[in-house]
Amino acid sequence: MRTSRDSGLRNVLLIALGGAALLANATRFSATPAPVAAVSEQEGLAAFETVRAVLQHPRCQNCHIPGDAPLQFDEGRPHAQNVLRGPDGKGAPGFACGTCHFTANPPASWGPHMPPGAPNWHLPPPQTKMVFIGVSSGELCRTLKDEKANGGKDLAALLEHVSHDKLVLWGWSPGVGRDPVSPPHAEFAAKFKVWVDAGAPCPR
Repeated sequence: MRTSRDSGLRNVLLIALGGAALLANATRFSATPAPVAAVSEQEGLAAFETVRAVLQHPRCQNCHIPGDAPLQFDEGRPHAQNVLRGPDGKGAPGFACGTCHFTANPPASWGPHMPPGAPNWHLPPPQTKMVFIGVSSGELCRTLKDEKANGGKDLAALLEHVSHDKLVLWGWSPGVGRDPVSPPHAEFAAKFKVWVDAGAPCPR
């Protein structure tokens, strides 16, 4: 015959076992996910090689020049009409970039070699030339992330700039007679982010 004491012990045991099961399930389902591995320096350096190739493509480097005359075409000829950078990067007084370069490419029916267009067509101003031509990968990298050289942009602002600025995006849609930048813009922006997430390492 069971006593009330036996029944009490049995209830206590059942409660304890049930609590242990609940605790085990709670632990199993609420375990903290494993942290995502950080992007390594090696991955960042590999990604920067894609960034470098894009920035030193003719569509980009023709305006990121060491002198004051922009370049044209894939071979980098000096711009016709004696075009110059000017005091703000938008052309010499009386001959602004916007005189010929409108806010969009002209219709394809106009044929090749017409002045291309995009919003805010300009060169970097003379105080921050951001030269892409004739520099090593390491030099380009250091210039790119130097806020005194890039117009005050931190890494987040640089990523936003290369991802969404319409003049940057023009490089992948340059109009009739011009090869677009390679690789595709989405790949470039993704590689740029990998480089930033790795801490923006520069080749030595």
